[in-house]
Amino acid sequence: ISKFNKVIYKRLNMSGKSRPPLSLSKLIKFMNGKDGKIAVVVGTITDDKRTYELPSLKVCALRFTEAARARITKAGGECITFDKLAMRSPLGKGTVLLRGPVKSREAERHFGKAPGVPNSKTAPYVRSKGRKFEKARGRRKSRGFKV
Repeated sequence: ISKFNKVIYKRLNMSGKSRPPLSLSKLIKFMNGKDGKIAVVVGTITDDKRTYELPSLKVCALRFTEAARARITKAGGECITFDKLAMRSPLGKGTVLLRGPVKSREAERHFGKAPGVPNSKTAPYVRSKGRKFEKARGRRKSRGFKV
């Protein structure tokens, strides 16, 4: 078994949290200058409305959102699944293994040093984001002090 296959096997068995989605814009950025190679993502490929120009890409992923699949195929690229990839390059030759941003989950903002502790950038769990909710002393200079 090749190293590539071991990594794919390991990632396929990961939790959903560890298989974050990858947007088209990031995919384009990572595949810049890697012409003719297949991008391999163990996760979902999502559309990014902020990107207009889309190069022709060969992408292998667990799933694609409808919009992302449509845009990739329209640009002359192709979307393949892992069973098709296994037929094409069984050892992972000519592929680029990519990953989505694992720490981008909203929940990750609340982990770390307790909120309110000096030098902590941790977000508190708040019922609402209004003026009356954790926005007074310790949060603003104008209300006594700012931590």
